[in-house]
Amino acid sequence: MTNKERRVGTVSRGIRCPIIREGDDLASIVTTSVLEAAEYEGFQICDRDVISVTESIVARAQGNYASVDNIADDVRSKLGGGTVGVIFPILSRNRFAICLRGIAKGAKKVFIMLSYPSDEVGNKLITDDMLDESGVNPYSDVLSLERYRELFGYYKHEFTGVDYVEYYGNLVRECGAEVEFVFANQAKEILNYTDCIINCDIHTRARTKRILLNSGAKIVCSLDDIMTSSINGSGYNDKYGLLGSNKSTEDSIKLFPRECEGLVLDIQKKICDATGKHVEVMVYGDGAFKDPQGKIWELADPIVSPAYTDGLIGTPNELKLKYLADNDFKDLSGDELKKAISKSIKAKGDNLVGNMASQGTTPRQLTDLIGSLCDLTSGSGDKGTPVVLVQGYFDNYTN
Repeated sequence: MTNKERRVGTVSRGIRCPIIREGDDLASIVTTSVLEAAEYEGFQICDRDVISVTESIVARAQGNYASVDNIADDVRSKLGGGTVGVIFPILSRNRFAICLRGIAKGAKKVFIMLSYPSDEVGNKLITDDMLDESGVNPYSDVLSLERYRELFGYYKHEFTGVDYVEYYGNLVRECGAEVEFVFANQAKEILNYTDCIINCDIHTRARTKRILLNSGAKIVCSLDDIMTSSINGSGYNDKYGLLGSNKSTEDSIKLFPRECEGLVLDIQKKICDATGKHVEVMVYGDGAFKDPQGKIWELADPIVSPAYTDGLIGTPNELKLKYLADNDFKDLSGDELKKAISKSIKAKGDNLVGNMASQGTTPRQLTDLIGSLCDLTSGSGDKGTPVVLVQGYFDNYTN
């Protein structure tokens, strides 16, 4: 072993940046922040490093915001301003409450149909134990608010301490609309109350919309159909609408960023001009992982990454070292084992699908894997690191 042999694999660094405001030159700020971090901390930028930028600062630099009134105008225009069914929303003050206020202001009456025992991403409306003890069949039973309260009372979310039924009901009433609740897991149940519907699920939205339309719904809009164009000068997202939005103020939301492709290419070019290195760049939102404590799936955005450079297309193409060590080279050890495994890695093909030595190596999209790593690195609080530099991700045992 020489002194130059590497002893570290993948490294993920949170990069501190100034507070981003609307109109800022984000590409220049990100580039400068990464280069200054490298200088101050004494590391070098290398080919195939990954610079990841959180969607939040991209949307902020774009000024991609919408108000409750903007949402209300769009809802009124697309669903008629009368009775609206709101089905399968997630239970979130940050993600959905402001959207609900806008929907309520654009309607006279709102039927809210909640899935139970939890929402799509795992937030508990009631616990599994409570459901089991009630004898209710969630696949077929439809509950009124009165029956729900009789069975389950006022259950508060484990982490937020909020009874979302009460909270969402109050939000709608405060906006001047009537509200009724239905608890069901079959989308077409809402058609017993109204035929104008906003389905608010995220990852199952296409199927839900198809079921509703095939069952006789008059109008069905998913959240990605609302705020797809500017309303009175507001922000918008032509692809995702309200999906991926976050609360900004009590009366406005920050939408998922749009048109990010130019940004990632600009950062890639600026880094190359400054260092001569070819890095990959991506914009990331929520990571794709599940919390084992609260059983909540993190991914409340429609996708992990809305934009990335070409080098991040695809899935990992890796061999499982422990499989090689335990099977192909089980009789080797020390330098002989290292040489044998290194030879196998160097000789691997471009497509290992079906190869037993690659089984269990997580065949997920690179952007989902790296985005999840970046989301965990940057956090969502006060770390002040909305840019993450990942180094060594594409290296293997032979590098």
